[in-house]
Amino acid sequence: MQEKKGMGKIRISAVRYANTYPFIYGLTESGFDKKVILETDHPADCATKLIEDKVDVGLIPVSAIPLLSEYHIISKYCIGAYDKVRTVMLLSNCGLHELKSVFLDYRSRTSVNLVKVLAKNKWKQEFTWINTSEGFNFANTGKNEGVVLIGDQCFEYENKYSYKFDLAKEWHDFSGLPFVFACWTSNKELDENFLREFNMALQFGLNNIDKVVEKFGKSGPITGNDLRNYLTNNISYDFDEDKKKGLDLFLNLINS
Repeated sequence: MQEKKGMGKIRISAVRYANTYPFIYGLTESGFDKKVILETDHPADCATKLIEDKVDVGLIPVSAIPLLSEYHIISKYCIGAYDKVRTVMLLSNCGLHELKSVFLDYRSRTSVNLVKVLAKNKWKQEFTWINTSEGFNFANTGKNEGVVLIGDQCFEYENKYSYKFDLAKEWHDFSGLPFVFACWTSNKELDENFLREFNMALQFGLNNIDKVVEKFGKSGPITGNDLRNYLTNNISYDFDEDKKKGLDLFLNLINS
């Protein structure tokens, strides 16, 4: 297995949300984590670490891929969705035509770019976009305001709002394609043996969803059968040809 020159073990940053539980399970229960340095971060932090060369591999939001001076998508697995994903939402107390301002979750570039692409190309609406930072109260917005929220908190917050727009479903309705939220990406070429072992570890986790639920499904916002349904029905992990087409279209629309 290749190691970063002068730095010892390869460093990996993974997302700390429930959609990554199968990957974390595979990397840890297979013993692969003992061969690397495995960290968990918010999606935006995964991207920043990879861009700044603080890690060698990251499960990064796809909007960050063009920001890398060198990148390699190193896995046949990703975080994607064919329809409702449930954890990337636009939440509001009014319909889209009455919506004036949207607060943007600071933890993911991709979700921010996705809602802007949908507003321009699908909804044909113009909103005032407002950035947020750590500590922002996503449950406290006005009548004509909305929030883009990502991650496990969507399960907690969605019932606090009258209107819910699942951004993966909105994308599918618009494009006819699945959406890719994050890809396993490296900022340098890595040894083939490392890549083979890495992908085998990821596959191990995906092949053991029941054990993943048993390990992670007793705490947090998503538990038990809700977690099982989320991992099997909402998240789609194969980085297949349709997802590659969806990713290409999304990256083109960001720049249009």
